[in-house]
Amino acid sequence: MASPSTARSERRNPAAFVAGQFLFLARLLLMASSLIATLLLHNIWRLFRRPSPWPRLFLLSISWTSGIATATTGTRLRANVFYAANHHSWIDIPVMSGVTGCTFVANDGIESWPLIGWLCKINNTIFVNRENRASVGSQVNDLRTAMTGPQPVTIFPEGTTHDGSGLLPFKPSLFAALVPPPTGMLVQPVYLDYGRHTPRVAWIGDEKVTENFWRLLSYLRPITAILHFLEPFDPAHYPDRKAISAEVRARIGAAMDGGGNAARYV
Repeated sequence: MASPSTARSERRNPAAFVAGQFLFLARLLLMASSLIATLLLHNIWRLFRRPSPWPRLFLLSISWTSGIATATTGTRLRANVFYAANHHSWIDIPVMSGVTGCTFVANDGIESWPLIGWLCKINNTIFVNRENRASVGSQVNDLRTAMTGPQPVTIFPEGTTHDGSGLLPFKPSLFAALVPPPTGMLVQPVYLDYGRHTPRVAWIGDEKVTENFWRLLSYLRPITAILHFLEPFDPAHYPDRKAISAEVRARIGAAMDGGGNAARYV
């Protein structure tokens, strides 16, 4: 289902609307083919007890198939790093993981989603219930365990998606996993930017995920997601989770205001 503004443009251009329908179906078929191939190869790697690159490559294929190219600025840390990024939509997950190979902290409601929840589990997603304050301690412990594993971890501290016009208040609870941080662990803020296509990508309010999925996959123009890897910092130099959260928010906000630097395509 298209948004009102998109629907108006499609009514003015029937050819573009029809082309969008075909493009949506083609992308859906490519995603299904990628999923089947990935699952086969992933299980072969597991059979031989080898680290499997296929969950990451599948997520990368989702962003490419959706018509999203990725570019980066800054120097990305590849180990002993904890990423924190702003959040627009579900597509942030394949975009971010496709570039970094990271796993995520996600709301536990996603765990029960057909197929998507299972794919999240394959990628070692950490599921949390942000509304259950009594479980915060165990969630932080789970996160600390994951941080010392082979995959870097990404959190979206805004806690929800939005229109990307600014930053929502950050939820600092999960930054407690960095107090104290594991030895050598740095925090790297990431400013994720879709440029002028942000309104097309953004998943806002009560919009159904199927509507957002349809709008993105039927879009005819290419989109570039730029991941600005900002200067990392040592969380051990900050007194508590709120101070760490505030530093991350300040750095992403400054990058958002400054527009980032020249992008390197990946």
